[in-house]
Amino acid sequence: MPFYMIRGDITKLQVDAIVNAANNTLLGGGGVDGAIHRAAGPKLLEECRTLGGCETGQAKLTGGYNLPAKYVIHTVGPIWRGGNRGERELLVSCYRNSLELASKEGCKTLAFPLISAGVYGYPKDQAVQVAVETIQSFLLTHDVSVTLVLFDRDAATVSKSLFTDISSYIDAQFIKEHADQGPECVRREVAFYRDAVKGMPMSAGVPGSQKEALSHIDESFSQMLLRKIDAAGLTDAECYKKANIDRKLFSKIRNDPHYRPSKATALAFAIALELDLNETQELLRKAGFTLSHFQKLDIIVEYFILHGNYDIFQINQALFAFDQSLLGG
Repeated sequence: MPFYMIRGDITKLQVDAIVNAANNTLLGGGGVDGAIHRAAGPKLLEECRTLGGCETGQAKLTGGYNLPAKYVIHTVGPIWRGGNRGERELLVSCYRNSLELASKEGCKTLAFPLISAGVYGYPKDQAVQVAVETIQSFLLTHDVSVTLVLFDRDAATVSKSLFTDISSYIDAQFIKEHADQGPECVRREVAFYRDAVKGMPMSAGVPGSQKEALSHIDESFSQMLLRKIDAAGLTDAECYKKANIDRKLFSKIRNDPHYRPSKATALAFAIALELDLNETQELLRKAGFTLSHFQKLDIIVEYFILHGNYDIFQINQALFAFDQSLLGG
């Protein structure tokens, strides 16, 4: 199931469980810990007193009380001491044990804060990488929807060098001189492809490259997608997990030849199938869309495709850092 990154208040999320970045006593503290205790009410502290604390890297479960979430999973992250004292292994353990505990309790939706990146001093960019990699690994074998809740959208979600490289690529590709015409141009192009998908007559002035792309318009997005999944030698599960797509959504696409996905969904499948730019455009056109240099999101995805990086979680980290919508979902 999908993995999301959002900016927001974890205490307000309607999920089965939220994770608390607690201290060893489990008796409350500052930051996220204090916010969760305040939102849950005094009964949370009462239950925590019965748990006998928690070791660093371990996780324990309580009720959610006044929170929208049914459960709170308390985990204790490591204090950063330079990175050579097992901090990474302990942080991985926090996420892994919390995920396993949530799965054991039957939770299908779970939200994490960024553990140890506050007063415990873990470098935020490294903390994000540990979170993403550990959650990603877990989701390959479990049907759980996970949200990582961050308080800002700064460049710490990707390395400074990657952020700078993507910024330069955006500057080079973005059509600034036509920005005032951009939205209308995009609407006309999207409308053209939507009309083509519906079987409406194409304009006599359509360029040859577009005629070629539309020469097999009788094949729907769903039909093309399923054909490409088979050609790639992927199972359905392998494909929708690589695309960060929910199993139920994939089932709708498979069972409805005329299903019209969102652009984010279509792009997610292009990434999962590791399509090049031409193949990505071909798949998008079946859904009535196209990559455009008027859209920052499109340019960022194009950057990753050109660099042969099809890790959708890394792509979503970059999209998050640039305040763009994420792929999949």
